[in-house]
This record gives sequence, structure tokens and C-alpha cells, in this order.
Amino acid sequence: MRDLQSNIGVVAAVAPATLTATNTSAAIDLQGFNSACVVINTGAIGGAGNFTPKLTECDTSGGVYTDVAAGDLVGTFPEALEAASVYKVGYIGNKRFLKTVLTLNSGTNIAAGAVLVLGDPAQAPVA
Repeated sequence: MRDLQSNIGVVAAVAPATLTATNTSAAIDLQGFNSACVVINTGAIGGAGNFTPKLTECDTSGGVYTDVAAGDLVGTFPEALEAASVYKVGYIGNKRFLKTVLTLNSGTNIAAGAVLVLGDPAQAPVA
């Protein structure tokens, strides 16, 4: 069996929590990796909470972030997150920094978390 653990980096974008407002992660640096995938997991939805996920990108950590174009994603985000679900969407763009955004459209809350899995490291094993 091949060792995946030594060949990926994992960054918490959204710590698992009950979200009651739009959540934008801190900037996530992709330097040293040649691929990325966001994984969003959800739990219960309260008060008909309706959240839309997306990725934003930028060349610098403190710059102006723009939505990632559909052509730079592998897979698609749902129009709204569903309860007790897992979503994965790959990133094939060329920007150095990403942020996850979970936008509250209506309702009250959702239990959710998100991680960015970084692959194809320039140097392995990854610590």
C-alpha cells in the first residue's frame, strides 16, 4: 500500500462549528504544492440555514481576492450546502493563496467545517 499521508498537506480552513453568519477563512498559502482540493463537511442545519460555498484566490495573502473561475475548479460546488454531507472540489488555478467562503443566504445556521488538502509537494515527505 502506498503512503498518502507523507505526500499531502492539510490546512484547516473552517474549524468545525455551528456557523451563524458568512465565514471567510484566513488566506491559505499553496507554496510548495502543485495541487489543492477543498473538502467541506456538514452536520445539522438549524432554522433552514442556507449556505453557499465558494473558493476565492489571490496572488498575495493580503490582496484583493476574486472568485475562482469555474474553469479552474475540478467539480462544482452545490447551490446550497445540505445537512450531513461531504463535498470535494479541486483547484487547478495558478494563484498562490486561496480562501474558502461559506455565505449565509438565509435562515439561521449550519454545522460545518472545511479543510484544504494540498498535494503534489515540491519536497516530500510532508511534515
